Amino acid sequence: MWWFYRKGPSGFAGASTAEEVTAGIDGRGLVAVITGASRGIGRETARVLALRGVRVVMAVRDVSAGVRAKDAIQAEIRGGAEVDVLELDLSSMASVRRFAAEFASLNLPLNILINNAGVMARDCTRSPDGLELHFATNHIGHFLLTNLLLENMKSACRDSGVEGRIVNVSSSGHIMTYPEGICFDKVHDPSGFNSFIAYGQSKLANILHMNELSRILKDEGVNISANTVHPGVIVTSLFRNRTIVSALMNTVGRIISRSVQQGAATTCYVAMHPQVQGITGKYFGNCNIANTSSQAVDAELAKKLSNFSLQIVSS
Repeated sequence: MWWFYRKGPSGFAGASTAEEVTAGIDGRGLVAVITGASRGIGRETARVLALRGVRVVMAVRDVSAGVRAKDAIQAEIRGGAEVDVLELDLSSMASVRRFAAEFASLNLPLNILINNAGVMARDCTRSPDGLELHFATNHIGHFLLTNLLLENMKSACRDSGVEGRIVNVSSSGHIMTYPEGICFDKVHDPSGFNSFIAYGQSKLANILHMNELSRILKDEGVNISANTVHPGVIVTSLFRNRTIVSALMNTVGRIISRSVQQGAATTCYVAMHPQVQGITGKYFGNCNIANTSSQAVDAELAKKLSNFSLQIVSS
């Protein structure tokens, strides 16, 4: 496990925690939206950003769990923390649009968007919009959310002069996908469904989304970065629907996995650290730029996915 403690060019390693990588950073005056913030690395990300003075909007499917997380965060942070809880079910485009409208009603600027939530289903399940559930929740929901919040982020970075940051939480599992990378036909017709491949496809889509958005924002001259992170192997509720995987994670996984505090580190690093200023369209692991599959850097596939996704959210 020596590699886990080996520091990269950033000065941090896989063993670094979210608090360690944000030590000394002043986030006062910033506003962040974090999806899936009621538990796991999403909750830890919300706690650490709030600890650094960021006003955090927790976007959660289970509002009661979100309120409990909010209360715990505010009770822990001396001097209080600004935390809001809003409902968001990423599998439903209607819910995403309601969330965006509710966020707009808060009249807040948006500086940081962390697309953290994810699902790993066991069965062939369709979303309320008739899409394969992994693709709908892990990619389309975040794609639509990002589009709906982007104008706010552009205004915020123009008015404040502070770089906006968008972070997609992906996975090294993006390598386990279809031979063509994204099998567009499987999105509407998941016959021959394999949940691991479907999950990997959605995680590949997370990376391609940020790569294409990064290109668009650079072409527009907008001061917003778009990056993707791999949090590492963490025993969280993501595996609750996979009995065998959950059992493995609770045995062998305990040896090779990292804590939630360590798992949230790369997200918090990319969202807040000055070292990441001006860096965009990259994939990070262990708080350092990391390598991806060849499919994840396929610019044409990224453009095709973007156009395909726009058609879905516009229909």
